[in-house]
Amino acid sequence: MDHVVFLTGRLAQPSLLRVLSGIEALPFTWEVREIGLQVAALMTADLICRRVPVPVVTQIDEGTQRRADRVIVPGRCRGDLDALTAHYGVPVLRGPEELKDLPRYFNRAAKPIDLTEYEVAIFAEIVDAHALGVDQIVERARSLAADGANVIDLGSLPDTRFDHLEDSVRALKAEGYAVSVDSLNTDELLRGGRAGADYLLSLTLDTLWVADEVPSTPILIGRSPTDEASLHQAIEAMQAKGKPFLADAILDPIPFGMTAAIVRYHRLRERYPDVAIMMGVGNVTELTEADTSGINAVLFGICAELNVAAVLTTQVSQHARRAVREADWARRIMHAAARHQTLPKGMNDALMTVHAKHPFPDSPEEIAATAAQVRDPNFRIQVSPQGLHVYNRDGLRLGQGAFELWPQLKLDDDASHAFYMGVELAHAEIALQLGKRYVQDQPLDWGCAVERTPVDLAGWCAPGTTMRTGTARAKPDEANDPIGKP
Repeated sequence: MDHVVFLTGRLAQPSLLRVLSGIEALPFTWEVREIGLQVAALMTADLICRRVPVPVVTQIDEGTQRRADRVIVPGRCRGDLDALTAHYGVPVLRGPEELKDLPRYFNRAAKPIDLTEYEVAIFAEIVDAHALGVDQIVERARSLAADGANVIDLGSLPDTRFDHLEDSVRALKAEGYAVSVDSLNTDELLRGGRAGADYLLSLTLDTLWVADEVPSTPILIGRSPTDEASLHQAIEAMQAKGKPFLADAILDPIPFGMTAAIVRYHRLRERYPDVAIMMGVGNVTELTEADTSGINAVLFGICAELNVAAVLTTQVSQHARRAVREADWARRIMHAAARHQTLPKGMNDALMTVHAKHPFPDSPEEIAATAAQVRDPNFRIQVSPQGLHVYNRDGLRLGQGAFELWPQLKLDDDASHAFYMGVELAHAEIALQLGKRYVQDQPLDWGCAVERTPVDLAGWCAPGTTMRTGTARAKPDEANDPIGKP
C-alpha cells in the first residue's frame, strides 16, 4: 500500500486531518505535515524544497520510518512540481484547491473520465447571414468554431435576398470550415450547393430532387413536423439512392409540442436504428426564458440516449449567447456518461453556471476554530450557510451582506483596504445568495458561462485586480514573506 504525505499550513492542518480521517477505505496510508507557514495557499515549490528534507519519510515509531510514495501539496501551490518530483524522487502532485474536495479528488483520480471525445456534431447557425457582409460572416464563424462548432450554418429569411450567398460559402470553405445552407428556398439551396456547401437544410419529400443536382448532404424533414410518413418516405428514397443524409423530426418549442416531438425522435430511432439524426435545439433554448446551460444538458442527454449525430443550435437571444459553448460541454459530458453507463455527475462543473454542488465546504464551527488561531490584523472572509464570516485577530463577525458587516470593520480611514473589502464582500454575498463556492481573492466560478484565463501555477502569482490598481494591501502576513512565520 502506498504512503502519501500531505503538506499544509498551520491554519489548515486541523481541517485536513479531519477530512482525511473521515474518508473511508483510502487505498494508502498517510501523514499530514505542517511545514512552518500559516496559510497553506501561499506555499511555493522553492519553500517546500527548503523546508522538506530529502528523502520524504514518516516516522512510524522509534526506529521505524516509512518513505513517501507520493507527496500532495495544496492546490494553489505555485512553482514547478516536475522539478520537485525530480528533487525528491517521488511524484509531487497538486491536490484540489479546497481541502474539503479531497474525497471527490480521490474519486475522480480513481475513475478518470475522458471528456475530449464526443459524437454529436454541432451546426451553429448564423441566423442573419443575409444581413452581414462576407468578412462579418467569417469573423462570426471564427468565434463559433472557437466555442466548439463543427459546421457553420448560413441562415436566411424567407423572401429576403441573399446575393452574397456564394461568396460567403466560398470564404468559409477557404477558411477550412464545413458549411451548411439553411433555407426552404430551393434556388438558395442549389446556389449554396453549387458554391461548395457541405450540407443543405432542409429537404422534404417534394424537394428531394435538389439532392440530385448538387453533392451536398441533405437534412431531411417531413412536409410538416407531425407528418412522419413523408419523412419516412424521404428517408427511404435516399436510402434507395445510396446517398448520405441526416433526418430531423423537428423539435417544437414548449408548450407547442416539445414532448410529442421527443416521442417522434424516439420513434424515428426505433424505426431506423442506423440513420443519422439531427435535432435542432434552438426552438427550446431560444424560446424558453431559463438558463440555457441546464436546458442544453438535458437535451444533449436525450441526444446521447438516441444516438443523435448532429445538433443545430443558435445563439440569438442574449440569454442564449453561450449556447454553442454549452453545447460543446454538454455533448462531451453526456457522451462520457452514456459510454461509461454512469450518471452525468462528478465529471466536470462547466454546466453548473449558477449554483455549486458543494458551495459551503466549511461549517460555522470550523470557521470559528480557524479564526481563533489568527493573530494578525488582516481580514479573512469565508462563507457558510449562516452567512459571511469575517475575522482577524480582533475577532469574528457574522453578517448576511457587505452593508451589514461594513460598520464592524472600522475602515473609514483606510480607503484602499475599504475598497478591497467591499469587492470581496460583494463576491461573498453573491456566493451566499446563489449557493456558489467563494474563495477570497479568487473570481467566482461561473462555469462555461464566463471564459476564464487558465492559471499557470508553475509561475508566480500575478497581482489581482485590486493590487494592480494600487487600491488594496496584502491580506495575510505571508503575502510579503512567502516563507511565512514559523
